Amino acid sequence: MTNGHGHGHREKEPVAVVGAGLAGCLLACYLARSGYRVDLYERRSDPRAGTPERGRSINLALSERGLDALRRIGLEEQVMADALPMRGRMIHPVAGQLDFQQYSHDGLRAINSISRGALNNALLAAAEAAPGVTVRFDHRLTGLDPRTGEMVFATPAGEVQVSAQVVLGADGAGSVVRSRLAAHHGTEETTDWLDYGYKELTVPAVNGEFALDPGALHIWPRGTSMMIALPNPDRSFTCTMFWPTEGPAGFAALRSPAEIEDHFRTHYPDVVPLAPDLVDDYLGNPVGRLGTVRCSPWQLDGRVALLGDAAHAIVPFYGQGANCGFEDVVELDRCLTETGGDWGRALPLFEQRRKENADAIAEMALANFVEMRDKVASPVFRFVKSVEHALERALPGRFVSRYELVSFSTVPYAQVKRRVRRQQRVLGGAAAALAAGLAVGGYLIGRKP
Repeated sequence: MTNGHGHGHREKEPVAVVGAGLAGCLLACYLARSGYRVDLYERRSDPRAGTPERGRSINLALSERGLDALRRIGLEEQVMADALPMRGRMIHPVAGQLDFQQYSHDGLRAINSISRGALNNALLAAAEAAPGVTVRFDHRLTGLDPRTGEMVFATPAGEVQVSAQVVLGADGAGSVVRSRLAAHHGTEETTDWLDYGYKELTVPAVNGEFALDPGALHIWPRGTSMMIALPNPDRSFTCTMFWPTEGPAGFAALRSPAEIEDHFRTHYPDVVPLAPDLVDDYLGNPVGRLGTVRCSPWQLDGRVALLGDAAHAIVPFYGQGANCGFEDVVELDRCLTETGGDWGRALPLFEQRRKENADAIAEMALANFVEMRDKVASPVFRFVKSVEHALERALPGRFVSRYELVSFSTVPYAQVKRRVRRQQRVLGGAAAALAAGLAVGGYLIGRKP
């Protein structure tokens, strides 16, 4: 089967995709379009049947890279039906006026708030509807021999053994496929945990309306900690606190309802009247961990490979985790097309092209955490942003800010890093020349007879 995008007409061996999360479902759709039969294994039960896990939604900010991946298989419109565009950041100080900072110089571009669960369900439905895809729920991978492709799954009916020519691990930051590669093949993996965790709260709708501006990503920057809020279609907001796990302002320090209320009144006073279930949410919702996963190599012998969070989980502070995983799928599809469907060549090529980009966005996401919790509230930061936007207007296409390149383009992340470094050198030079000019001007004025 080929539909204008196949990799030749030979009968293709089934491919096993482990993990029916965002990247795994999208990957199944792309492989099916290229004529592969796909067995998609998921450890959970069908998420569309049950209730979502409490306090584990982290809304996603879907931007151009993710939309590009959806657009290529005709899913953009359907997915975007549930998305809410956010055109900038709304900064909430402890006291004083709110400050809206638009993302793009013309104020027209937006990142899109979407619930992880809603997006996953839409992609799961698309994967199930794709020809040749079989989704197997309640299959938890417990064993994998990367050299033979033999897998063992624990299921409610007992242990199941299967094998596949090609096994693709899209099973998230805690990837079992990655740990099997590490055990059998010497893939080296490191996880750098932040000493920060996250916890979710809800700001419900008030009389059927949004309690905050739905066209913005709301940030409460507090120096060493912060909170953000993203809008939902039911007119509520999902708030996520990113706080130190330990210490006086950390999650461990607040235990009693009185301590929790007192802390919020002091540091997040405008949130207290908007979140009637604040204390219940705080006490009932888990603290999630935040870390960066790096590993190498991502693949073995063109038979087993990792992608998405399984290969390179990042912290969520650039809103790029899902976008980056979706971009992996597009690149893998491209590599398969270029190599005529030769997995032995396609998988090493995929890693070679994506690794430096994954490393680059991991680094930028960590840097953006400091920016969001600390710098966005400062006058210097606002001034630098206004200069960037002015340059973007004055030099369209020649000067483009890092945020714009990451969120509103598909320029590879590593290239973004290099380009921004060049721009900063030019900008630094221009600023120095301007300062020198002003100083010389002042000196000459001072010398006038």
